[in-house]
Amino acid sequence: MEDHSSTKRSKDSSKTNFFLGFFSGMALLSVVAFFILLIIVFGNRQEVDLAAQAEGQDLPEPPAAEQQFSAVTPIQDSEYVFGDKNAKVQIIEYTDFECPFCSRHYATAKQIKSDYGNKIAFVTRHFPLSFHPEAQKAAEASECAGEQGKYWQMYDKIFEANLAGNMNVAKWKAEAKSLGLNSSKFDSCLDDGKYAKKVADDMASGAAAGVTGTPATFINGELVSGAVPFANFKQIIDNLLAQ
Repeated sequence: MEDHSSTKRSKDSSKTNFFLGFFSGMALLSVVAFFILLIIVFGNRQEVDLAAQAEGQDLPEPPAAEQQFSAVTPIQDSEYVFGDKNAKVQIIEYTDFECPFCSRHYATAKQIKSDYGNKIAFVTRHFPLSFHPEAQKAAEASECAGEQGKYWQMYDKIFEANLAGNMNVAKWKAEAKSLGLNSSKFDSCLDDGKYAKKVADDMASGAAAGVTGTPATFINGELVSGAVPFANFKQIIDNLLAQ
């Protein structure tokens, strides 16, 4: 006599194995698809970062959505201007004192100021990126020195510290002493975050004008992104002076 119960169990077992295999396969495919998606997303982000590094820039997080940019804010009377504030060529540099590309650009900026002097108006605005923990206080330190007449001297000291890999609040306080500043006034200014809002305002104005990384330099309103060679800046400046 044929054992129908045994045959039924065999069929049920086959169905169970089929469904278990099917759902296991689908789960495996889902996992594989998820990791492929991660590779694509992070791969694209890495390509963006590498492209930015090739241009000599540090990038913040990408904006959530595409936005329209406005003209860069002209040089203000309250800003520290190197050169002649009424010069034909107006240069506005957005920088992050801890940015490695900005430290590379620092030498170029020094050469621009040295070669052109009062033929240009040169100002620096702050754009400290969130992943540079010392950049915010470094920016504030330059402003605290500025209110005692030593903005550009502290600007130099901070970039020298960047190049030496020695950036911290204690360093800025020591440099303030070396520059002959009133230490008590400087320390209180820095500790109280007196210029934190000014730094934030600089960042906002830069973002509104299309700054997406540092360094970013506007020459008569035209953006030059990255730590490009001095020769590039020289060509632009000379052309503007010749007009």
